[in-house]
Amino acid sequence: MTRPLSLPPVAAPYQLPFLYGALHNIGLDYLVDPGPVRGMLAKRHPDLSAADFGGRACVTLNYQLYFAQYPNGGGITQEIEFSIIAHPTASADRLARLSYEEFAHGYDQTKLLGIARLHVLCDNPLAIEAGTALYGEPKYPAWFETTLPSPNGPPGDLWSVTCKQAGPARSGNGIERGETALFSFEAALTGLPRTPVNNTPITGYGTDPTGRPLAGPLNVYQPYQYLSLADGAAERVRLSIHDGTSAVGTDLATLIGDTPAAGAWTYQSPPVAAHNRPYYVPRAE
Repeated sequence: MTRPLSLPPVAAPYQLPFLYGALHNIGLDYLVDPGPVRGMLAKRHPDLSAADFGGRACVTLNYQLYFAQYPNGGGITQEIEFSIIAHPTASADRLARLSYEEFAHGYDQTKLLGIARLHVLCDNPLAIEAGTALYGEPKYPAWFETTLPSPNGPPGDLWSVTCKQAGPARSGNGIERGETALFSFEAALTGLPRTPVNNTPITGYGTDPTGRPLAGPLNVYQPYQYLSLADGAAERVRLSIHDGTSAVGTDLATLIGDTPAAGAWTYQSPPVAAHNRPYYVPRAE
């Protein structure tokens, strides 16, 4: 009889679940040659297997801007997860056979198809420490220059994200920004048809320092918007590798190269309050 698994410990001083106050998010999916993907999984996450979408594997870039509130204030974090869509090898017999489009529309309700993280680049030291300790994420410093769609900006759905090199600050507080751009992407999604999809919880896979695999679900409480990039729409997305010698640049070139994006998915937290236009008050006579 198989013994039940124990839960991983929650490292102090953290508590779970971690609750987001707001989330702005874009994901880009690429259908790629499965050979290099399998080789990379064997090295980084040996207990996971790549999802098979009609003979192609799927790798994904997931940019997040989020806010969290704490007892002593608030914090804003930006990060990018570069991942492979994968599942536990030992659970392969529980998976339904899905096309990429079916997966993107949230049809995998087992939630075994998740993101096997290869690189998580982040501008918040606390988030780096927590992601590493709690979820076995390969997480390290970076910083970002961005242009994002916003209810406080012009209309449209334009995303531009540049990820730049960073390291721990010598003071021990924060991160130290470098000038080297590692990679960037642009996505001009204005006017593309979109479909609300129930694709969460998103299962995030990591491997702890002992080599034990971990899975941590992320619930988002409203639907994502999925945008197919078929029928010529892939030209609306451009991925550029600026530093091909960096670890993330090398892996992006190996797995994605010049492969066009197959789909995009976005989520933007709705506003919770509005400070309205002023009006003139009559003066006293």
